[in-house]
Amino acid sequence: MDFERRKELVMRNTEEVVTEEEIDDILETKDSPNTYVGFETSGPVHLGHWISVRKLLDLQEAGFHVKVLWPDLHTYLNRKGDEEWIEDMIDYWQAVFEALGLDAEYVLGTSFEETKEYQRDVLRLSLETTIKRGKRSMQEVARDYEHATVSQIIYPLMQALDIEYLDLDLAVGGIEQRKIHMLAREALPKIGYRKPTCLHHPLMTSLTGGDKMSSSKPKTMFPLHADSETIQDRINQAYCPEGELEDNSLIEICKYHVYGADKTLKVERPEKYGGDVEYGSYEELVDAYTSGDLHPADLKSAVADFVVEQLEPVRERFRKEPELLDPLEEIGHEKPSYIE
Repeated sequence: MDFERRKELVMRNTEEVVTEEEIDDILETKDSPNTYVGFETSGPVHLGHWISVRKLLDLQEAGFHVKVLWPDLHTYLNRKGDEEWIEDMIDYWQAVFEALGLDAEYVLGTSFEETKEYQRDVLRLSLETTIKRGKRSMQEVARDYEHATVSQIIYPLMQALDIEYLDLDLAVGGIEQRKIHMLAREALPKIGYRKPTCLHHPLMTSLTGGDKMSSSKPKTMFPLHADSETIQDRINQAYCPEGELEDNSLIEICKYHVYGADKTLKVERPEKYGGDVEYGSYEELVDAYTSGDLHPADLKSAVADFVVEQLEPVRERFRKEPELLDPLEEIGHEKPSYIE
C-alpha cells in the first residue's frame, strides 16, 4: 500500500493528531508500526465505543500492528469494579472486538504493570508531576472528578508509562484522552523515554442529541451486542431534526461507519417519495439531507438497516457463547432477545 493511502486511512475521522509531521515520519520509516487503545471494561461495548474500533480497523488496514490494552488495574483504580468482575468483562469486550474483525494483540495491564521496574517508573514520573497537573489530566475521564482520589492521580501516570512499556509508535484515544496524552508528551522525556505521537478521534453524539452517551442512560446509545429490534427502536427514537446536522448522531454514524468504512448508504422508499436511492459519498448524503431531499424517517430506516447488518457478527458470537454476557447482568443489563 502506498504512502498516500496509508496516510488517508490514518487521518480520516480524526479530531486531532499530535503531530502530523510525526505521523509522516512513522509511515515513511516503518512498515508495521505499533499502535494501541486502552479500554476500561466497566460496562457494555456500545455505539460510542464503535468509533474507536473503527479507527483501529483503519490503522490495521494501514499496516499498523494493533494492540488493545485491557487496563484491569486502571479500571480498579478508577473505582469501576472489583477485580474478578473486571476479568469477566474483559472476556466479553474481547469477544465483541474479535467479532468486528479486529486482529489485535490483546494485552492485560497487570501482565506488566505490577513489575518492580514499572512501579519504580511510576514513582519517578510522580516526582515530575504536580498534583494539580495530574488531577487536571483526569478531568474528562475520572469518575466523580470533584472528589478524585489519589488512585485517580496515579492513573494518568500509569497510562503514560503504558505507552512506553507497550513499545508504541502511536497512542490512540478519544479526544477526552487528550490531557492525559499531553501529560505523557511532557513528562515521559523527563525520565528518559520518548515523547509519544498521539491521535484523537471524535466522540459520538448521544442518540438523544444532548446528553453524553452512557450505558446508564439507555436511550443515549445501544450496546453493540443488542438485538436488532433494540437497535431499530433506539435509532427510530433518535434526535434527528429535519435538515440539521448539528448534534445529529445518525449523520455521524453515516460519516464514521458508512463512508468512513468505504461503504455507501442505500435508502429504500416508495416511488411517491422519490424511490430507492444510493448515496455514493458523504457529501452527497449531506446535500440531500440539508436540502430536504432525504427525510429523517428515511434516513433512520436506512441507518438502522445498515447498523443491524454490520453488527450481525457480534450477535452471532453471543448466540454461540451467551455465557460471556453474564457479567453484564450483574450491573442490570438483560440478555438480548436472541439469547434463549
